Amino acid sequence: MSSETSDTLDQAMVRSSGLDTLLRDLTDRAVQEVAGAAACSITVRRAGRLLTLAGSDGLPSGLDQRQYENGSGPCVEAAETGAEQYAPDLAAESRWPAYTPYALAQGVRCVLAVPLAVEGQTGAAINYYGLRPGVFGTDRDTARSFAARAGDAIDMALRIEHRRQSAADVRTALLSRSVIDQAIGILMAQERINARDALERLRRASQHRNVKLRDLCGQLVAKVAGPASDSRK
Repeated sequence: MSSETSDTLDQAMVRSSGLDTLLRDLTDRAVQEVAGAAACSITVRRAGRLLTLAGSDGLPSGLDQRQYENGSGPCVEAAETGAEQYAPDLAAESRWPAYTPYALAQGVRCVLAVPLAVEGQTGAAINYYGLRPGVFGTDRDTARSFAARAGDAIDMALRIEHRRQSAADVRTALLSRSVIDQAIGILMAQERINARDALERLRRASQHRNVKLRDLCGQLVAKVAGPASDSRK
């Protein structure tokens, strides 16, 4: 891959406001850099299932989704097995009979799916689609080099996103703990009971009303705080 391409991918990382934006930048760049690519998509495993998180302009709707629904297709196999999948001419392809007719109907004749090493696991691939048979046959090295560079960027973005999500989870947990503690304090003051008994009452009320403990406590705190807030207006 040229240094210009590497710089472009680094710039995409910098200007990206999130993983989805980064992936869209990468797929658009892939179409420009990989000869014969009319469209490109990136498959990543999330929550135990494969999803297309981004696709370039010109990617036919449903082209990847049909593979996920059937559990069969070049991008599914590349992501699941970690092995590159190349179909020089889908009109002569027999490996994915449930998928091939749909792809041909969308005008796709050639597919190259290259696995991505993301977070040290299989479950990701970059997929190149061509409109003519054999368009990736002479220069697949460029597609592979782009995949390697994109894989590094995606891996970094996923790690950043994971850290952000972990921080958000911690903040949510702290807020939940705070509102529960406030509700316990309110019950202790109102009912003249200790903290253990107050928490047990809240838990029983939560189960009886089929409401999450955090939400129940939030309602109690809001109810008690409401009149005080109104009086300050």
